[in-house]
Amino acid sequence: MRWLAFLLAAPAAADPIFEPVDMPPHIYTGGWEHFVGGGLAVLDCDGDTLPELVAAGGESPMTLLRNRGGMRFEPGAFPEITGATGAYPIDLDADGALDLVVLRVGPNVTLRGDGACGFAPHDFGIPDGGDAWTTAFSATWEDDGRPTLAFGNYVDRADPDGPFGTCDTNLLLRPEGEDWSRTVLDPGFCALSALFSDEDRDGAPTLRLSNDRHYYVRGGAEQVWSLSESRFLGPEDGTYAPSIWGMGIASRDVTGDGRPDLALTSMGDQLLLLSDDGGHAPAPYEVGATATRPHTGGDGRPSTGWHAAWGDVDNDGDADLFYAKGNVDQMPGMAMEDPNNLLLNEGGRFREVGAAAGIASTHRGRGAALADLDGDGRLDLAVVNRRAPLEVWRNVSEAGNAVSVELHQPGGNARAVGAWVEVRTEARVQTQEVTIGGGHAGGTAVPLHFGLGDAERAELRVRWPGGDWSDWKAAAPGRVTLRR
Repeated sequence: MRWLAFLLAAPAAADPIFEPVDMPPHIYTGGWEHFVGGGLAVLDCDGDTLPELVAAGGESPMTLLRNRGGMRFEPGAFPEITGATGAYPIDLDADGALDLVVLRVGPNVTLRGDGACGFAPHDFGIPDGGDAWTTAFSATWEDDGRPTLAFGNYVDRADPDGPFGTCDTNLLLRPEGEDWSRTVLDPGFCALSALFSDEDRDGAPTLRLSNDRHYYVRGGAEQVWSLSESRFLGPEDGTYAPSIWGMGIASRDVTGDGRPDLALTSMGDQLLLLSDDGGHAPAPYEVGATATRPHTGGDGRPSTGWHAAWGDVDNDGDADLFYAKGNVDQMPGMAMEDPNNLLLNEGGRFREVGAAAGIASTHRGRGAALADLDGDGRLDLAVVNRRAPLEVWRNVSEAGNAVSVELHQPGGNARAVGAWVEVRTEARVQTQEVTIGGGHAGGTAVPLHFGLGDAERAELRVRWPGGDWSDWKAAAPGRVTLRR
């Protein structure tokens, strides 16, 4: 019955429209070790409320693109880092300035931000991962101190029997005094995305790993690790863990039950998992989120999905779904002209609008982000491409109102990772969780965006990490900053 309610049609509205933005040059390059990766970090590194872009370059250097307003970007000073597969923004030292965790083929790098978009190498005491091929990252806070970190590794390059069937193990780091306790998550099944999330809303986050069947071949699956029990969860725990060519994770409550639903990218079908009796189950096919084959160009071969992102691009109150698409390189069984998808959520059914919206690029898309880059209340789009220039599109749709919510609190978890925010209008209640991780090799540290439709006012409340719900607070469309 819950799915039936989810599938009710919503009122028709104008389809979204995006316009391309002229950008400084950046291309994600490299051989087979950079067939995957190409992540994008989005963060406001200078405090002007306009987020910057930090793009992994593979064999090329990473690029920082400073946001100068009006969708004008220019290259900024940044350490010379090659071999990077991705990057995630995080405030590691709780000084209010966002830092960066850079994933690499080889030793990872952590960069300390100075609050003025300056970044310098600083290890924070975090092990660099050695020569691993790191392709996934997530972070959470289990207390008021330092974060718990997860690093997902791909193929073990040192195994002479590789690459097939030689997936590397993954690493969980938990703060222990001034050091870290290290838990090797074994077996590893070639993780390409990782996400800490309180999926069942019991107050304890779990770590989800999305794994690439192309290299584990058989005997593997998606994985969920319990922090509280220090073990992988299985079917006996209600965990649905299919074997897919997992590339990316996107998490958001789209059914309205207050629990996160999951979009998992893959080769062939993209998998939408709806929350169900405390766990997850595949969405009915008629929901329309599988995006199995190219929607333009007539290539009938299966698609290859990479980054997934939820975002209400028309601000109608229903979260829409973006998939970055692109062939691994020259894989003949998969579509070569593989356009990105923009699936408009119409009351629980998804309709493809990518071509009409102007974002159906057929470059080899990898990491991406939906974020309000110009501060106008509409979500814009950026995509890193393999062997093709980074692309950015400005959202110029006739969209509804929106409210953006940013959280701050004292202590080590300064940006309230793990908090839940609810926004209520007469039409609905929307729920989002503050997380670090997911996507494909990159993530955002921007305010949570809620579309309000034609509502001129809303109410919001916060469940802070380790705390109870706050009282409802009136909010007008625009940007809201809440402090604990």
